[in-house]
Amino acid sequence: MADAVVKKMDIPADDLKRLDGIIDSCAGKNGALLSILEEAQKISRHSYLPEDVLEYISMKTATPLSRIYNVVTFYSFFNLKPQGDHVITVCRGTACHTRGSRSLLNNIASRYGCADELEGGEASFTTSDNRITIQTVACFGQCALAPVIAVDGIIYSNVTAAKLQKLLNSLDKGGKK
Repeated sequence: MADAVVKKMDIPADDLKRLDGIIDSCAGKNGALLSILEEAQKISRHSYLPEDVLEYISMKTATPLSRIYNVVTFYSFFNLKPQGDHVITVCRGTACHTRGSRSLLNNIASRYGCADELEGGEASFTTSDNRITIQTVACFGQCALAPVIAVDGIIYSNVTAAKLQKLLNSLDKGGKK
């Protein structure tokens, strides 16, 4: 029966092998579910956890799917939607906000055509071509260096509009990944 269920899932055979290896290597360890999910997210080209993968993990680990969803929706580093090839993260903490992070976020949103989504309260937006994901965080813990943004995990501090434009121009020309 389990094989019939797996055949209905849209998971490439190589990814299934990798998932099985991850699940086997984590079996019986403390925090196994977190480790499995974290590694499973890395398998996806766009750094997210597709529904079929979550269902497969649920089936293989005998963990209720509801528990898995509780975990992936609680921790902000898990993604349920495809992420862009490049991720731009804007800090929205108090220090960054007072030093202009909202203006930086508006510039980024305008450039990549997602101003309406971010203005509507979305904390994350990915362009339709999956090239860029724009997201916000409550705080990077770098308040003395505000405003702070991250591009592909690299933190940039004291970001000005000019510095931002230079970073985005480089990104758009194929820089940094």
